[in-house]
Amino acid sequence: MAASRIVISEAARQVIDRLIAQHGPLIFHQSGGCCDGSAPMCYLQGEFLIGDQDVMLGEVHGCPFYMSAFQFEYWKHTQLELDVTKGRGASFSAEIPLGLRFVIKSRLFTDEEWADLEPVRLG
Repeated sequence: MAASRIVISEAARQVIDRLIAQHGPLIFHQSGGCCDGSAPMCYLQGEFLIGDQDVMLGEVHGCPFYMSAFQFEYWKHTQLELDVTKGRGASFSAEIPLGLRFVIKSRLFTDEEWADLEPVRLG
């Protein structure tokens, strides 16, 4: 079985459940700067336009997770973990009203995982 490029903590899974119950389907996009630096942003499905230069890293708890192809070049050797922490980010992400913010943790893939990764797809 291929390694996943994006995984999720139990705490983030619980927040996603709350958000889906309140808003419906969600998507994530790893921000490349602007308001909150490089942060995972959670949007209601259809609220954020995925571009032809965004790559889909996979799904977290049923939600697609995207990142710009340019930024992916910096992160492609790492497995990302979507987690959540208390605090308010400076963004428009859906979890902000809960007094929480999604964060990314990362680790390098092992050589075995790297050799077995599925390719990403654009937009």
